[in-house]
Amino acid sequence: MKFFNYICLLCALAFNVQAQVKQKKAGNHQHLSDTALLELVQQQTFRYFWDFGHPVSGMARERSNKAFDYGDEVVTTGGTGFGVMAMVVAAERGWITRDEALTRLLKMISFLQKADNYHGIFPHWLNGSTGKTIPFSRKDDGGDLVETAFLFQGLLTVRQYFNHDTPRENELRNKINRTWNEAEWDWYTRDGRNVLYWHWSPNNGWSMNHEIRGWNECLITYVLAASSPDHSIKPEVYHQGWTSSPYFRNDREFYGIHLPLGFDYGGPLFFSHYSFLGLDPRGLKDRYADYWEQNKNHTLINREHCVRNPKGFKGYGADCWGLTASDTYDGYNAQSPENDFGTITPTAALSAFPYTPEYSMQALKYFYYKLGNKIWSQYGFTDAFNETRQWYASSHLAIDQGPIIVMIENYRSGLLWKLFMSCPEIQNGLKKLDFTSPQLK
Repeated sequence: MKFFNYICLLCALAFNVQAQVKQKKAGNHQHLSDTALLELVQQQTFRYFWDFGHPVSGMARERSNKAFDYGDEVVTTGGTGFGVMAMVVAAERGWITRDEALTRLLKMISFLQKADNYHGIFPHWLNGSTGKTIPFSRKDDGGDLVETAFLFQGLLTVRQYFNHDTPRENELRNKINRTWNEAEWDWYTRDGRNVLYWHWSPNNGWSMNHEIRGWNECLITYVLAASSPDHSIKPEVYHQGWTSSPYFRNDREFYGIHLPLGFDYGGPLFFSHYSFLGLDPRGLKDRYADYWEQNKNHTLINREHCVRNPKGFKGYGADCWGLTASDTYDGYNAQSPENDFGTITPTAALSAFPYTPEYSMQALKYFYYKLGNKIWSQYGFTDAFNETRQWYASSHLAIDQGPIIVMIENYRSGLLWKLFMSCPEIQNGLKKLDFTSPQLK
């Protein structure tokens, strides 16, 4: 009898432990305040960049799984730019010490100074141990101007944050400045044309022939190119290149919401995230748009599509919305209202916190409390899910994880916006392109 009771006790204890583990995995802590939930999501997501960063270079790995034959060595230039901004948040909020962040960042910038580059512009992917280029595609084996722009958006933010007059912080700033000054943005006008080109390589030259024209995620590329101390572009490159596209102006309404720029219904939501991790859209205007209106209305259109749910996908609604590029059940796709197959990507709604805080919090609570046992993990939310097909990703992507941390922080404190907009070069570049902003002195 005692033995039977002992077995029952062990079974009960095991069941209790399993229940606690499941609860922790699901994130079902119903007592969390909104502030505590935001902090938890930011901090847990940060672990992707901190715990899972490449052991040699410290840079962000492309993704958490080995899909598409990426392997363990692939690190991403743009995702690292998002990751270093997340490290600023972590240091400011005390998840890591300032000195710990400084050590990791010095490792990264020292690695980048020795890594492959093409007229100062880095490739999309690097080998995290050797710094050698890993081709993104057959001809994409050289400089990637847009990924490099995302990287420098992060590095300049880091430079502004680590402003103490100490040997190591001076070293970090000096190394960032040298790398920034060496980037030849003007080279990527392809012999002085009035548009920027996305790719160049010594093996394939300009054969990718990808002109960077708007509206999409690339605004930051033109801002940085205009801001370069030694290799800046002329204003005409912006006004005649970036804005010269049939998909730049829109000025129509979708679901009764005005959309100044871009594709019908706005396209995937990362258009309103990647360039605006550092660029402060509050009051940011030029002759083409009010960028706060653009980004907020883009978000509202995307959400309204999910609420109306014209294709009848399971789970869609006011609590569950957000269409952007991510993994999906049959590979990778750029989801949007015009390219909708039922896949919701948490980064879409969560990185929109500055624009739609109430709606984003509504989505966050659904993701965490209702779906947490399926999509919450050691690195925060997994990449995407499709309830119609009962598919839930196990993967995480650097370019999706980073904006969650950064944009929630910009909603909470404006920290990254303040730092990036304080760069003297960025101030000059924005003025050069005829932007106005309350942040411009």
